[in-house]
Amino acid sequence: MLTLAIVKPHCLKNPFAYETIHRLLAASGLQVVEKKRVQLSRAEAEQFYDEHRNKFFFRRLVSLMTSGPSEVILLSGSDSIRHWRELMGPTKVLKTVYIHPECIRSKFGITDTRNAVHGSAQLFFLDSEASVAAERKFFFG
Repeated sequence: MLTLAIVKPHCLKNPFAYETIHRLLAASGLQVVEKKRVQLSRAEAEQFYDEHRNKFFFRRLVSLMTSGPSEVILLSGSDSIRHWRELMGPTKVLKTVYIHPECIRSKFGITDTRNAVHGSAQLFFLDSEASVAAERKFFFG
């Protein structure tokens, strides 16, 4: 099973955060199938996050994701979607610090938007495989 991960720009700019995220990935048993750095344009970020267009954080998210390069990683492993979601931790950073202190977002998240990493289908687990396929196509063709 595959899943897609994105290291957001503020973590890519921080060598300690970036290296720690990759160490956690390596220790998790998930395998990196493919990865690349991308600089999203405003139009690309708006297209990628279109499902959030009418939410209050949409403009902040687009601004963050266009503020610098991100690293997009295609991961493989047994139950990789669930595994990556556990490694990321919950979206809400403040809550995450208390309930899941060892996850990536607890360690490197700053706000709920600048929460370090992205994972496919965070909101709709039942739609995860379809989300992974769409996101994979978006970034890797």
